[in-house]
Amino acid sequence: MSGRQMRAEEPEVHPEWGPFGVPLFDGPEAQSLSRVGVIDIGSNSVRMVIFDGAARSPAYFFNEKILCGLGAGFSETGLLNPQGKIRALAALRRFARLAEAAEVSPMLAVATAAVRDAKDGLAFREQVRAETGLSIRVIDGAEEARLSAQGVLLGWPGAAGLICDIGGSSMELAELKGSGKVGQRATSDLGPLKLMGMTCSKKALRAHIKAEVATLAKGFPETPGRLFLVGGSWRAIARIDMERRGYPLKVLHEYRMTPKGILDTLKYIDGTDIEALRARTGTSPERMRLVPMAADVLRALVRKLKPREIAISSYGIREGLLYEQMSDALKERDPLIEAARHSEAQSARMPGFGRKLYRFVEPLFPRARHDKKRLIRAACLLHDVSWRAHPDYRAEVCFDNATRANLGGMTHGERVYLGLALLHRYRSSRVGTGFDTELLALLPEDQVREAEILGRAMRFGAMFAVANPSEHGTLTYRPKRRELILRLHTDAGRDLFGEVAQARFRALASAMDVEPIIEQGS
Repeated sequence: MSGRQMRAEEPEVHPEWGPFGVPLFDGPEAQSLSRVGVIDIGSNSVRMVIFDGAARSPAYFFNEKILCGLGAGFSETGLLNPQGKIRALAALRRFARLAEAAEVSPMLAVATAAVRDAKDGLAFREQVRAETGLSIRVIDGAEEARLSAQGVLLGWPGAAGLICDIGGSSMELAELKGSGKVGQRATSDLGPLKLMGMTCSKKALRAHIKAEVATLAKGFPETPGRLFLVGGSWRAIARIDMERRGYPLKVLHEYRMTPKGILDTLKYIDGTDIEALRARTGTSPERMRLVPMAADVLRALVRKLKPREIAISSYGIREGLLYEQMSDALKERDPLIEAARHSEAQSARMPGFGRKLYRFVEPLFPRARHDKKRLIRAACLLHDVSWRAHPDYRAEVCFDNATRANLGGMTHGERVYLGLALLHRYRSSRVGTGFDTELLALLPEDQVREAEILGRAMRFGAMFAVANPSEHGTLTYRPKRRELILRLHTDAGRDLFGEVAQARFRALASAMDVEPIIEQGS
């Protein structure tokens, strides 16, 4: 299944821009969101993010987190942790200064369970305002669930399933209906910091977790198709799952697990030294100490909900706050295409050529559905954005940029497909690149071949005519006859089809295992 949940019908085709619509990243609505700051004051961490760039698929201009532990010891005292308050205030003073220097507007600050529930929460907020000028908005559990769900929608327009956001002191569920709408929401006290404050046996604690999960799950679909996990503790568990499986692509966003696989990993956590796991995964000590408790919660959650698959979302409350400010038109846009358009406009030698290249190579993929066309379109838009890299390493840089970039709306397999196509845009062979067996295992063999064909097609089209290849020649693919035809219909096209272009056209035909044919005429 594609990272983007596809609707039943194909999107409406714009006469000039195709199925992806006129670019919005440089319009006034998007530009108003080009530098937005969010501070998220949680029970375990205090983080500031400044979003910059293409608003539909934003870059992280600044991203800093301090694990303050504001909610540590709350179960015993009902108060914010004294040392945590000192660290949080220092972090917030720094964040306020940074936001001022970066000219961030708007600057949003939200607080969740710890500040919401603590007896001294209001006094802490007043102190923050006095010392930093920041006005903190306290959100309840239902609002926290809604914002986290909107964060997931930033990366997966039209996503369907349940999201589960775990913090230090609470855990929320929210339903995504598949139409960009958030449905049922619920909150609980199943945050690991709060659970660690309970004084009871391990057996009794697990029974409590099981009962709380059963209560939390009431009113939600009994077997959601997909469970989206949001929160640092879930990401730490996913890193351990990657380590256990020897998974080759260390990108947490859109990392997918089966229920059986994650239950095996939770068992592995129970039987493995936590310090050894921390060293192998690079997880901080503060985060890792919450993992065993979070693992107990996740085990109960998976057994109760029985999802078909589980996906990690790196997008949550902070991204949800940004999403909330978008217009409906911007929310509907494909985050991958908008980000690729923005990258082309900022970095390509000839911005706008990617759309023309797409038109030139599109006849090679006559059966491509919308989810594949978007990858082809993204590859064409990104084909030239790494041109400043050293020529000896340009192919590898392209591959790295695609597979490890901060892009939403792609599965890991789609990342590899895109990266492989861009690698072959600059290089005929993968030998010696270091990107061969392990990562290619994430793609079926026929998709590996298709990505190579796309790369070779872009390689030919981009050098055949640097302005508009379709003006001088058109490609026709006849699979039954096993023919690839290039019709040259201008004198300029015949002149442009020199020795290098001929060699690249033959290489494309060879990759497709078809006969290359040249025709003249309009």
